[in-house]
Amino acid sequence: MIQELRIGVIGTSQRGKLADHAHKPGQGSRVVAGADTKPAALNEFRKKYPDAFTTTDWRELAGRDDIDAVFILTPDFLHEEMAVALLQAGKSIYLEKPMALSTEGCDNILRAAVANNVKIFVGHNMRYMSVILKMKELIDSGVIGEVKTAWCRHFVGCGGDFYYQDWHADRSKVHSLLLQKGAHDLDVLHWLCGGYATRVNGMGNLTVYNQIDDRHDDAPNREYNIFRGTYPPAAQTQLNPTIDVEDLSLVQMQLDNGVLCTYQQCHYTPDYWRNYTVIGTKGRIENCGDDPNNGGAVVRLWNKHVRYNRDGDVSYTIPKQTGSHGGADPVIVAEFVAYVRGDIERTATNPIAARMAVAAGCAATESLRSDSRCIQVPPLDKSIIDYFG
Repeated sequence: MIQELRIGVIGTSQRGKLADHAHKPGQGSRVVAGADTKPAALNEFRKKYPDAFTTTDWRELAGRDDIDAVFILTPDFLHEEMAVALLQAGKSIYLEKPMALSTEGCDNILRAAVANNVKIFVGHNMRYMSVILKMKELIDSGVIGEVKTAWCRHFVGCGGDFYYQDWHADRSKVHSLLLQKGAHDLDVLHWLCGGYATRVNGMGNLTVYNQIDDRHDDAPNREYNIFRGTYPPAAQTQLNPTIDVEDLSLVQMQLDNGVLCTYQQCHYTPDYWRNYTVIGTKGRIENCGDDPNNGGAVVRLWNKHVRYNRDGDVSYTIPKQTGSHGGADPVIVAEFVAYVRGDIERTATNPIAARMAVAAGCAATESLRSDSRCIQVPPLDKSIIDYFG
């Protein structure tokens, strides 16, 4: 068991603040190094961690003997290169989702982890959100019987603020928002339904943001401005010079256990939340609201035969949580630290599931950008599945 886990952080701004939850000197983990290409981000990092090593070259973290594990909290298109290099250097990693921009990229990362016998943990923090945990608990209890179908409607009301101001709008950097945004939802659908997608088809289009002519010219350095509050979406300004990712996507999936799922993602709704519906042989559950800290969240159960019951037969109000992302962030970081230290052997998320979410998203993207034909999701090598249990 590692006495004190020494942690490096690549990408100290924006999502980089997640690693702050891991800095607990004297309690098993400590942030000791940070890398970022932006001087302002490194300056802020040094204020929090004055004794930490800092650099603008992330590769220096791979070469240091005083670092045990590294948070990779960078833009999506950098994940694969960084993950493979750090795993080859023997560093355990926390890799922000999506794992990579392609199924092959995910498999390259997994092979590097296997070859070097190093731990990898992917940041699917929705598995730690209280509303999702309640739905999983109800399903596992058998109260809705055997799951047969599920769907997710994702109302991305801040789509223009989050994804069309910077690199997220450029498919060469993000591939598809079915990865950047959808990887969470595809993973949750897999988890709630107890299987992985084997074939998918999709339809989608760029319907709104390509019609906005007000663009900025500093794409390499731009970072999104969270919740500018601009609405309707046609009123957005200073969008990314390249916009070629869909703002509307519809996906159908067949899982390996026969469950059928649908996923719908729209980036210009007036509201911002996810709605999951799971239907089994004895009832159904559905969430209304997904963040107990912002707007509230309730999970409703229907398991009595009636014509209409707006409030469900039983309602479970989700209490407010401490911490960002509905309380999930501090919990997922604590589990990562415990896993790498050797305090626990199993985690709620796993790299196989992370790979399968990307694989489903890539297959759906291929379908919607062609003729919406069914695409088979590439299977994962059995030796890798066996390695990760």
